[in-house]
Amino acid sequence: MTLVNGIERVTSLLPSRKDYRWIRRTWRGDLLAGVTVGIVALPLALAFGVSSGAGAASGLVTAIVAGLVAAVFGGSNIQVSGPTGAMVVVLGPIVVSHGVGVVALVSVLAGIVVLVAGMLRLGRVVSYIPWPVIEGFTLGIAIIIFLQQVPAAVGAKAGPSTNSFLAALESLRGIDWSTAWWSIGAVAVVAIIMTFGRFVHQQFPGSLVAIVVVAVIATVADLPLARIGALPSSLPSPLVPSIDWASAGSLIGPALTIAALAAIESLLSARVGSTLADTGPYDADRELVGQGLASMASGFFGGMPATGAIARTAVNVRSGGRTRVAAIVHALALLAVVYFASTVVSQVPLAALSGVLMVTSTRMISGATIRSVVGSGRSDAAVFIVTALITVSFDLIVAVGIGIAFAAFFALRTLSRSGGVHREELPGAAQPGDEHIALFRLDGALFFGAAERMLDRVGRISNVYVVIIRMSQLQLLDSTGARVITEMVHALERRGITVLVKGIQPRHLRLAERVGVIDSLRHTNHLFDELDAAVEHARSHVGRSLAAEEAALEAAEREAA
Repeated sequence: MTLVNGIERVTSLLPSRKDYRWIRRTWRGDLLAGVTVGIVALPLALAFGVSSGAGAASGLVTAIVAGLVAAVFGGSNIQVSGPTGAMVVVLGPIVVSHGVGVVALVSVLAGIVVLVAGMLRLGRVVSYIPWPVIEGFTLGIAIIIFLQQVPAAVGAKAGPSTNSFLAALESLRGIDWSTAWWSIGAVAVVAIIMTFGRFVHQQFPGSLVAIVVVAVIATVADLPLARIGALPSSLPSPLVPSIDWASAGSLIGPALTIAALAAIESLLSARVGSTLADTGPYDADRELVGQGLASMASGFFGGMPATGAIARTAVNVRSGGRTRVAAIVHALALLAVVYFASTVVSQVPLAALSGVLMVTSTRMISGATIRSVVGSGRSDAAVFIVTALITVSFDLIVAVGIGIAFAAFFALRTLSRSGGVHREELPGAAQPGDEHIALFRLDGALFFGAAERMLDRVGRISNVYVVIIRMSQLQLLDSTGARVITEMVHALERRGITVLVKGIQPRHLRLAERVGVIDSLRHTNHLFDELDAAVEHARSHVGRSLAAEEAALEAAEREAA
């Protein structure tokens, strides 16, 4: 049985005929969507390749190879993969530090890590990332992408700093204004066409049209604009990246960072895509397997790491894509560009690509989304802002980690406030001695964040002989909360106060026994299932205590007389 389950687990991560069961009904829409996404992806692939430092050819190869492999092996029917802005943000400093020659190797190493994560069934981890962290992360990436385009947008060299903000400022100091205005003008033309093209038609390929217009003008007028340069006229032959063992150890950290980013962004994109179209749920683990294989394949062909692309996936859905055939066609369309239009594409000005990325970055997160996050509460706003600031200032993965930590802190604080200790009146008609009985109800959550508050509240009682603790309304109990209850019982018993516990839920009973809550009671019959029985026992105990006190007082008076 174990062998059968193992085989099923493996085969569930592999392509099957079920992936294409709807192709007879959707193939027309898939073909149209694939071509449309290819048109949209072409300028982005070129721009992301240039921006990362790996080169336009690397971006184009990645979109083709990784896009094809991820489409076949991934876990989403509509996901479109390739180079993305987030990956460029991480890859840029690696290229600066280690050189462009390590890109292919890092891509393969990161792909292996993502592949192993998928095989270990770690795909659902992304579901634990809070929404404000995701949006803060996205905003930070958008800001970095915009800042990274500033040097090319003004026709200057990027500054030496690895921080995008400082590098942008440093590049502005070296502007040659005699040529800078041409670059700025090219960016402005691209921005205008992409912005107003939406009013023509929702599917208007603004980025492609903008690049064509700028490229034609620059060529006809012989404008002083830097161009993409030579592109391959065919797909490179696959090669195993060379390994420099002396420096291989220094690439482990960057590879793990890229792998984490690839997994997070791909799963987020797949999750968003599954909400846009009724094409069935995505398989998170298979998606990781597909993305891992995609980055590995990209590295073998000299490309860069790839991830699922939210923007291209959304275009795919809006264009009618319903199966993975659309993503496959998108890759084949880009392959056709390599074989039939590489010479033309090589004349595209770099400033035009910068304009495309600047506009793209401004569309990555909307004002409505920011207002929604900030308006949802102070804690969510703080998580959102902190994540965005750390993303821009330090590191993407660090930003996600700190963002999750902040979100967890605020969540625990809210959860601890949901727990309470309330003193209640005894049920039924009041009886003599009831003032010496304290009934406390524990509700909500009692864990390490709230336990001390309960201990302080109960510990301040006075003139009480019996304390009844109601635990039937307690929703969450952890070991710290159970230990505090144990300490509280010991402290009250040392003061001569009898403690009765009522209504421990079955799911909390084992923890209460292990931590010592039950053993801390004076007698095992001080544990009750019904409140009336606990109150009756408490009144009986108080009656005996008052009678004993009265007898002792009378004896003392007789001795004094």
